Amino acid sequence: MSRSLITALAVAAALTTTVAGPAAATPVRTPRVTSDVTLPAPSLAAFEPGIVKDDRGVKLGGVGSGLYPAERPGEYWMVTDRGPNGEPKVNGEKRRTFPVPEFAPAIVRVAVRHGVAKIVKTVPLRKSDGTPISGLSNQAGHDETPYGWDGVNQLSYDPNGLDTEDVVTDGRGGFWLVEEYAPSLVHVAADGHILARHVPKGLGLTGAGYPVHETLPAIFATRQQNRGFEALGVSHAERALYLAVQSPLANPDKKTGKASSVARILRVDLRTGRPTGEWAYTMENVATFDPAAEQGDMKISALTVLRPGRLLLQERTDAVARLYTVDLRRATDLLGGVHDDPATTPSLEASTPADVTVAAKSLAVDLAAVPGLPGKIEGVAVLDPRTIAVANDNDFGVGSFGPDGRLIDSGVTSRILTIRLPRPLL
Repeated sequence: MSRSLITALAVAAALTTTVAGPAAATPVRTPRVTSDVTLPAPSLAAFEPGIVKDDRGVKLGGVGSGLYPAERPGEYWMVTDRGPNGEPKVNGEKRRTFPVPEFAPAIVRVAVRHGVAKIVKTVPLRKSDGTPISGLSNQAGHDETPYGWDGVNQLSYDPNGLDTEDVVTDGRGGFWLVEEYAPSLVHVAADGHILARHVPKGLGLTGAGYPVHETLPAIFATRQQNRGFEALGVSHAERALYLAVQSPLANPDKKTGKASSVARILRVDLRTGRPTGEWAYTMENVATFDPAAEQGDMKISALTVLRPGRLLLQERTDAVARLYTVDLRRATDLLGGVHDDPATTPSLEASTPADVTVAAKSLAVDLAAVPGLPGKIEGVAVLDPRTIAVANDNDFGVGSFGPDGRLIDSGVTSRILTIRLPRPLL
C-alpha cells in the first residue's frame, strides 16, 4: 500500500470519528491562515524545454486548478489547466485564443518548506507514442474554435487536447485527472503517458493518440463551453472516484444552463472507469452568495471525499468561495434514469421534479471570510480534520498582449495557503 493511500485512509478515519449531528452543521467562523507561499514562475520555455519554443513572455501559472497531498508532508500534486488562453473580442465576436498552442498540460509536484515553495517534479502529459499533447480544442461543433494569440488566425483542432482541471493519485504511482472538453476522466501513468480517457457515450471523438472509451452518461456531453468536469475526489474505501461538473449542464440549451442552479455529481469505479452513481446538487443563489455576480458565474471547483457518500465541495465565483459538506446517502440516484435522457422534458436543469431528492449540504468553511485570500480559489486539499490547503488559478498571468505579441502580465501570482480551522470537518 502506497504512503499516499495510507495518508488518505488515515485522514478518512480521523474524519469519521469527529463530532456528528447538530455540531457538524455549525459553520466555521474564524479559520486562520498559517502559511502563504508564492509558487515559482519560470518562463514556459524553461518549464517545458523542447516542447515550448516561443512562450511570448508567458510564465508558468494555472497550476492551482488542482491540489492533492503528496506522500511527504508539505508536498502537493498540482495540475495546470490547458495552458495560457484568452477570450478577446474580435470583430464583435469573443474568440478563444491560445498564445502558446504547443504547451502541454502538466502535473507538477510542489514542495513547501520554511515558507518557500519549490517545483520538484514536472510531468507533461503525453500520447501513447511519447509525444506531448496540447491544450487545444478537440472537435468542431462541440468545442470552442481555437485561435492564435491575436484572435485572428484560426488554429487546427486537436483530438488529443485536454483542458485539465483537477488531480488525485491512483495509489499505484499514476494519476486520475478530470477535464472540461468532452468532458472526461483521464487515467495517467507516472511518466505522463495517458492510459485511458473516459468520455460521454456518443461523443464520437476520433484521431486521439491514446485509448478513448465511451463509458460516461451521454447527458454530460451537454456541458456548457468551458464548464465541464472541474472537481475530482477519490474514495479508496469505495474504490471509486467522485466527479462534479463546474456548472449546470446546458440541458436542453445554453440559456437553461446559465439560469440553472442544479449541478451533477458522478461516481465512477476506479477499476473500470464506468459510472456507479449520479446525484443532483443545488448550488447557492448568487444573490446571497455574491451579489456582484450572476447565477451563471457560480462554479464548483474542488471536491474531497471525507468518507463514503460524504463530500467536501467548494462553490465559488471569481471573488467568493465557500466549502460545504455534502451528504449523498439519501439523495436520488439518477444514473441510467429519465434524467440522463436529453429528451426528458422539463430537464433536471430546468426544473427539479418532486420525485428527485437533491444532496443535502451545510456550510463548513467560509473562505470569503478569511482575510487576504486571492481570487479564483480552485484547488482544495484536506490535510487533517482541522487543516486544509487552498490554491488559486492565476490564469498564467494572462492580461493582454502588446502589438509585438508579447504578454503584458496581469501581475497575479500563484499561491498555496494553509488554513487552520477552529473545528474539525464533520
